[in-house]
Amino acid sequence: MNLQGVMDLQLMMFLEIGIGWFLRKKNLITEEGKKVLTDLVIDLILPCNIIQSFLIKLDKEILVKGFQILVISILLQMFCTAVSAVGYNRIEKEKRTVLQYATVCSNAGFLGNPVAEGLFGSMGLLYASVYLIPQRIVMWSAGVSYFTESPSKKEVAKKVLTHPCIIAVIIGLALMAAQAPLPSFLTRTLSGISSATTPMTMLLIGSIMAGADLKTMVTKITVMFSAVRLVLIPLVVFLGCLLFRVDATVGGVAVILAAMPAGSTTAILAARYHRDEEFASKCVVLTTVLSMIAIPAWSTVLMACL
Repeated sequence: MNLQGVMDLQLMMFLEIGIGWFLRKKNLITEEGKKVLTDLVIDLILPCNIIQSFLIKLDKEILVKGFQILVISILLQMFCTAVSAVGYNRIEKEKRTVLQYATVCSNAGFLGNPVAEGLFGSMGLLYASVYLIPQRIVMWSAGVSYFTESPSKKEVAKKVLTHPCIIAVIIGLALMAAQAPLPSFLTRTLSGISSATTPMTMLLIGSIMAGADLKTMVTKITVMFSAVRLVLIPLVVFLGCLLFRVDATVGGVAVILAAMPAGSTTAILAARYHRDEEFASKCVVLTTVLSMIAIPAWSTVLMACL
């Protein structure tokens, strides 16, 4: 496991957040520019990143172990959904919506792939791509529904099913099932746009954070959520992998991805749907800061126990 690589990656993300904060403070990213950036990330960059993640080759061994991590991921999404449903009932609606989404949707989609590759090599990256399938489906279906309001379930379903990212999930699943290679110019286009995912989302979060009061980032609610996101959820996965004697690499990837901080899209969607984007940004930033301790700690536990 390359722990130094993980630390370097996280420091890079914080630097990009700082650049976004600076650009917003200097008004190089204006309020209107922030809205354009939000739409660009959600409507183009994220869909390309999602489709790109499904372009993997399958063989028998990968299918067997991939099925294991897929089952783990599905069970984890069910657990996280249950936690979201009952865990935040005493918290005001605006903040509860943010916490519900951030519980079912971690930053595994942005940070998970490079971390899994850094710790476990090419197989780690492959298993991470499979692991992310259920989360991608949930985050752009049930996840988006936490933020949307409409008079009927039919309207909510329409908004969700026509969302660019859920359309990208459907396209990605079809391409993975077909195992048909895309023309080179298409794969290179997807790869090029996908490579902008982390810097663009971090710049956007930094610009959102420019309007937040960082002195109030550490509160009872954000600390409680950080414990759920970085300790409780990966602990449940870790104990399950030990109990059922899951393959070491599969279990390691599953635990590390379960220990990812709150998804960057939490702040992005909160801004787009006019929720408490400042609170959402604080949850993202605090859990990302604490993940610099949590991820190496979980990596150490995995090396000792799996």
